[in-house]
Amino acid sequence: MQSIIDHIEITVKDLEKTVSFYDLFFPLLGFSLEKKTSVYIASHDKHVVEYSHPNLCIALTSPRESLKEDTVHRRRPGALHHLAFKAESRKEVDGVYSKLVEMNADIVSAPRMYPEYHESYYAVFFKAPDGIKFEVVCQRVE
Repeated sequence: MQSIIDHIEITVKDLEKTVSFYDLFFPLLGFSLEKKTSVYIASHDKHVVEYSHPNLCIALTSPRESLKEDTVHRRRPGALHHLAFKAESRKEVDGVYSKLVEMNADIVSAPRMYPEYHESYYAVFFKAPDGIKFEVVCQRVE
């Protein structure tokens, strides 16, 4: 078996607000909005918006009604700490950063080297509207 992720499902607080952010962000990573789907799954009482890429699907889901007022905190047990996307070059990281700035994204850290992680670790960190932390990273020596 290959250890490749097929899909990731993330529950967000405000699906409508979050979808508008991901509609701008995911195409920067090669996701096609033409393949975006939306469905309500009654048996689970959730709305799902799925973004497809040849290598991965990411689904955003609405929270349970009883949990909709909870806040995101990446250090809670069972929570997603952050999700990192691999870039092929530092130039790609910089390009994504420029688009994120245009989108008024919540930039946690502008692109820079992180020698404490790896000698050629170059990344940008930012948060989606619900506070979920993301990263775009290049670890190639350039």
